Amino acid sequence: MPDKKTSRHAQIRRIVENENIGTQEELVRRLNEEGFAVTQATASRDIKELRLTKMAMDTGEIKYVIPHSETSGMNNGKLVRVLAEAYTGMEQAENLLVIKTVSGMAMAAAAALDSLKLKGVVGCIAGDDTIFCAVKTKGEVTEVMRKIEKLIK
Repeated sequence: MPDKKTSRHAQIRRIVENENIGTQEELVRRLNEEGFAVTQATASRDIKELRLTKMAMDTGEIKYVIPHSETSGMNNGKLVRVLAEAYTGMEQAENLLVIKTVSGMAMAAAAALDSLKLKGVVGCIAGDDTIFCAVKTKGEVTEVMRKIEKLIK
């Protein structure tokens, strides 16, 4: 028999995959409706453990998504759209590319950028509105910037 946390995580996955949940408060409410007595702190920990990210939908709403289910099988056009909708600017810092995004969209944009597998990109780390994109060499950053700019236009 699964423990409470395992059951709760399974329920969170079901909720996130089937509903538009955009805030921790909404997730807490839905979990409570499903019989899981949780606080916002618990929901916040669960979100981090499940590695949920926020993604802009075609309607303009932002909702939590499970990264692997959103990016696996996603075609490059959708990945580019996620990146383009989130993007607000970028600049070079040695061999790092610092990409600014709409608030709350950095994680989804970083996941999209990682999935695009651009030559030279080693990996990305995202905060709320900033992505640190590690590029293999300082000399390759300009080319990665050009590729990103070409993709999002």
